[in-house]
Amino acid sequence: MTDGEFVRLQVEDGVGTIRLDRPPMNALNVQVQEELREAARRAGECTDVHAVVLYGGEKVFAAGADVKEMADMSYVDMVERSGALQSAFTAVARIPKPVVAAVTGYALGGGCELALCADLRVCGDNAKLGQPEILLGVIPGAGGTQRLPRLVGPARAKELIFSGRFVGAEEALRIGLVDKVVPADDVYSAALDMVSQFVGGPALALRAAKEAVDRGLESDIDTGLELERLQFAGLFATEDRRTGMESFVADGPGKATFEGR
Repeated sequence: MTDGEFVRLQVEDGVGTIRLDRPPMNALNVQVQEELREAARRAGECTDVHAVVLYGGEKVFAAGADVKEMADMSYVDMVERSGALQSAFTAVARIPKPVVAAVTGYALGGGCELALCADLRVCGDNAKLGQPEILLGVIPGAGGTQRLPRLVGPARAKELIFSGRFVGAEEALRIGLVDKVVPADDVYSAALDMVSQFVGGPALALRAAKEAVDRGLESDIDTGLELERLQFAGLFATEDRRTGMESFVADGPGKATFEGR
């Protein structure tokens, strides 16, 4: 499958970069949403991709949904579209590999919700994040009311959603909305550094860890522990488990060479 008009999957040295490129602000219209879904599918299935970076370019991550497109939509239109909107973002969240968002400039509304779909977030010192949908008379509709409170806590998420205010890089780091702040020019390279540690890792164990954490957060503790138990036991059928344990016994931790099977 070829790249979309506005979203590309670029693969190099085991890292797949999902690159948004819809100037000037990477507005997330229906076409971009569907191209994101396809890029996420390809990144998940491609055996050459061990980890993923979400990137909107040097100036902006994504300033939000295409309001001009939405303004003309009726209630019936959005009833029909809202499920596909959410599922396109969920496709990114469910990529079965480590995903880091590289955030430059604005990540607002749908842009912030897209960043929330990543496992980790690196942002530039010029970044502005937020969920300003309330200022348009609506609420976040691509996961913001669910993923944001799971990340920063319900009270803090409510304050951000109720007010619609923008959060600067340092506050975002302090509240756990992002995981690292770097100079704006270094955002993409910092994200590559972050994901490079997973390239050549035990792919099935990384997948199991991500699924156990994500699915566990959606469940009660007993269900989560059962998910963990099943994933843990299942990894004893993998070649990487044997390699990792034999290497540990012979040479100590961190010396194994994994094959992803």
